[in-house]
Amino acid sequence: MIGSVNLLIGLAMGLNLMALGSSRLPSVIRAMAVQGVALGLLPLLMSEHFELLVALAAVGTVIIKGFVIPHLLRRAMRAANIDREVEPLVGYVPSLLLGAAGTIAAVAVTYRLPLLPEHAHTLLVPGSLATIFTGFILLICRVKAISQVCGYLILENGIYLFGLLLIRSTPFLVESGILLDLTVGVFVIGIIADRIQRAFDSLDTRKLTVLRE
Repeated sequence: MIGSVNLLIGLAMGLNLMALGSSRLPSVIRAMAVQGVALGLLPLLMSEHFELLVALAAVGTVIIKGFVIPHLLRRAMRAANIDREVEPLVGYVPSLLLGAAGTIAAVAVTYRLPLLPEHAHTLLVPGSLATIFTGFILLICRVKAISQVCGYLILENGIYLFGLLLIRSTPFLVESGILLDLTVGVFVIGIIADRIQRAFDSLDTRKLTVLRE
């Protein structure tokens, strides 16, 4: 079981680097979607016994993060007629190097933490820290609204992954609440992105600096 869990978390960490190193928005969306599916399956692998609430939360996570939200982002991308992030604030190679350094640092820091025995041999903590760091990089270093939404979603994936440390003691209704907040947040961001596109004929968030009261 630990091997399967580590395999999915390792896949998620690799997808972090893919999102950081790609200029094509469809690739970033695809990396975020596959990561959402991989992390959504983790509760099923980590539960010792079948629990209906856990299964429902896992299925909801896979459907929303893996299919619904990516579909909405692709629609927004087609409506805006863009498929690349041409001029990020930080280039793709430096972003990739930052992400790799953050991943290595997360693994190194984890070995110094006093983790419970059942968590000491998993990648839950380093995977969570690396994913949160990746989300921050995308939020800060990209200028297209869709890229920033993907950064927000990847950041939330890291928080979700960290929450799995408490899967045996925390009711999964909390995770379901986070998933609901995430869905509402993405819809709000989608509306904002649509307004930016209508006002400026672009999804470059730097154009918001020209607004005045």
